[in-house]
Amino acid sequence: MAELEVKERQAGDVTILDMTGAVRMGEGAISLRNSIRGLGDQGKKKILLNLSGVKNVDSSGIGELIANYTTISRDGGQLKLLNRTDKIRDLLVITKLLTVFDSYDNESEALNSFK
Repeated sequence: MAELEVKERQAGDVTILDMTGAVRMGEGAISLRNSIRGLGDQGKKKILLNLSGVKNVDSSGIGELIANYTTISRDGGQLKLLNRTDKIRDLLVITKLLTVFDSYDNESEALNSFK
């Protein structure tokens, strides 16, 4: 089984990536990168990462989140987080990235936040 499983679904013009597993150096970080960059290549610019199934994120995973956020934002898109776990929230607080990412606990609220 892959370290990180990513399932894609659409809600209007927003692409939701339901993620399960770990976003760590190696396969997990690469899976995240490939999934998001693939969406960008398809012209999909509104991306919501559902983190409810993510159990572990390391520094490489945080780096991938930042790199993808930057790439999507630079191309005029938006990348937001949904259902971050307490562990992920604590990691974002420690790294002072909590204010960088728009995060939501409710999917409909997150979907309505996209412009």
